[in-house]
Amino acid sequence: MAQYRKKPVVINAIQWTGENLGQCKIFLGDSFAGTLTEKRIGGNRDILVKTLEGQHIASKGDYLIRSIQGEHYPCKPDIFLATYDKV
Repeated sequence: MAQYRKKPVVINAIQWTGENLGQCKIFLGDSFAGTLTEKRIGGNRDILVKTLEGQHIASKGDYLIRSIQGEHYPCKPDIFLATYDKV
């Protein structure tokens, strides 16, 4: 079996803090699909993100990523921090 190394790629991202909705909306642009508030502890909102695979939910603390081809998607913080280094 062959092994492969992921190519170094620089991406743009913003973390959804629960208090920066305006910044996240600007970052996502047309990929912003709204927010969800029902049944959220403490009234925390989740963001709906339009991706190539359909809508995905970004919870508070998740990162919103813009890939090198311009599509957006959410990423859990532990996976984001294990995958990306700040440049």
